Amino acid sequence: MTEPTMMQTVQTIVADLKDKKGALLPILHAVQNALGYVPPETVPTIAKELNLSRAEVHGVISFYHYFRDTAPGKHTIQVCRAESCLSLGGKELENHVKTKLGIDYHETTADGQFSLEPIYCLGNCACSPAIQIGKDVYGKVSTADFDELLKEKSA
Repeated sequence: MTEPTMMQTVQTIVADLKDKKGALLPILHAVQNALGYVPPETVPTIAKELNLSRAEVHGVISFYHYFRDTAPGKHTIQVCRAESCLSLGGKELENHVKTKLGIDYHETTADGQFSLEPIYCLGNCACSPAIQIGKDVYGKVSTADFDELLKEKSA
């Protein structure tokens, strides 16, 4: 998205939501839903319109792990970190995923293909360990299964 279009999108969102009680979080959610992340260059506009400092807006963005300040990869991979998944091999899977992608949580691969995020329950406990890639949830995922999924998504 070009910068003028991005800023127009943010300005429209802010105009629509700024009069809501506690408007900052709804605005940040709407921006992230529209753009995939909250670009740092939008923070001054959001702050000005809400009569907040840029530090206050940035503080909220950096406090909540949900918000991203960099563009996500083409595919977002979420590894479940809930108790069921961890007890059935989730930690091993998590380590494998991080090593295979060469990134940690909240990072994106250099080629822009994959972002990695933790999630604290996919509601798939009977099929632990579980991951989600985009909107697709996978259960009983082994390291070999992950490698196959990665190959499919890379094609």
